[in-house]
Amino acid sequence: MPSTAIFSRFRPRRTMARRKAFMPGESPPLKSTATECSGKDEIMEWIGGECLSEPVRHGKQRVSRAGFPALIACVGVLLARVSPEFATTLFPLVAALLYAFGALVLKRSSELGVGLWRTTFVANLIVAALFSLLWLLGGPPVEKELLWQPGVIALCLFVGQLSQFLALEKGDVSVAVPIFGLKVILVAFFTPILIGEAVGMKLWIAAFLSVLGITFLNRKDADRPPRHLLITFIAGGIGAVAFAIFDVLVQKWGPSWGAGRLLPCIFWINALLSFGLIFRFSAPLSKVPGRAWPWLLGGSVLFGVQSITFVSTLAVFGKATNANIVYASRGLLSVALVWLVGHWFHNAEQHLGPKVMRWRLAGALLMMSAIVLVVV
Repeated sequence: MPSTAIFSRFRPRRTMARRKAFMPGESPPLKSTATECSGKDEIMEWIGGECLSEPVRHGKQRVSRAGFPALIACVGVLLARVSPEFATTLFPLVAALLYAFGALVLKRSSELGVGLWRTTFVANLIVAALFSLLWLLGGPPVEKELLWQPGVIALCLFVGQLSQFLALEKGDVSVAVPIFGLKVILVAFFTPILIGEAVGMKLWIAAFLSVLGITFLNRKDADRPPRHLLITFIAGGIGAVAFAIFDVLVQKWGPSWGAGRLLPCIFWINALLSFGLIFRFSAPLSKVPGRAWPWLLGGSVLFGVQSITFVSTLAVFGKATNANIVYASRGLLSVALVWLVGHWFHNAEQHLGPKVMRWRLAGALLMMSAIVLVVV
């Protein structure tokens, strides 16, 4: 999504005196009043321009460069000074790696007895807290009559997360994560239905490659078959559909809301929905084993950080095609991590045998090829 679209409502508000200070050929004044920062562009100009010693006003709050909003702005400036081509390669790759690690970490917490429902509840609260930081970007006033839009998106997210965690808990990480990669193909499928854009023949070729990739992932070892393959495929597929609709609806409604308003609202509503999971807990959170908490909290933070990294990259730099191609590497990374460092997380999937892992790696490559074919 182009950055001009999602930040279209974030326009600087300057006084005439402030605007005059930056006219071509003129020097900025020696003294200036606080800058009024209402969006990404102005915060970046304040942080990266000649007025670094000035205080900044974020809404009604007057803060210095050391303030927390300024810290967010510094991150934004670092992003702004990176070329879009490099950024949409590096940051999605980082997000994909964080996702693959997060999947392994949450898998370990599940094996220690946390359970699906408590994992989802804790992860949703932590992710919502992390996405709250985006509120500092500013945006238009929230219209109460349109709150159903983030509500629908949050419902898709909630269903997708439940399916995702179920697939990770019941199945093998190196099978579940590549299935989640089908989301990009499904985005291309739902885009003409929900937005109205045409779909070409590439979609059906990509679908064929995806089916072939799933077949390779389904190859069994005669001695040690993968665990719960059917439920892994069903849960992973449902999660991919839910997340695909989530992406399309964010693309559809994001420009009118702005990233600093739509995304926090979505994850706040998702956190509220998560409180309904308390009735499904096998035991209170206080009964979670002490040694499981580091894995649970660590995996939740990794999932939240990778989400912010990927979504923010799309919002600031656009080039969703490049970003999605690189982000699809999480399927390959999950297979490679299980094979190489799975023992760090006490993961037993690497003991399925080299033959099965080779088939899974080939299946992940085919699924990534399908994703590249769709988005290029």
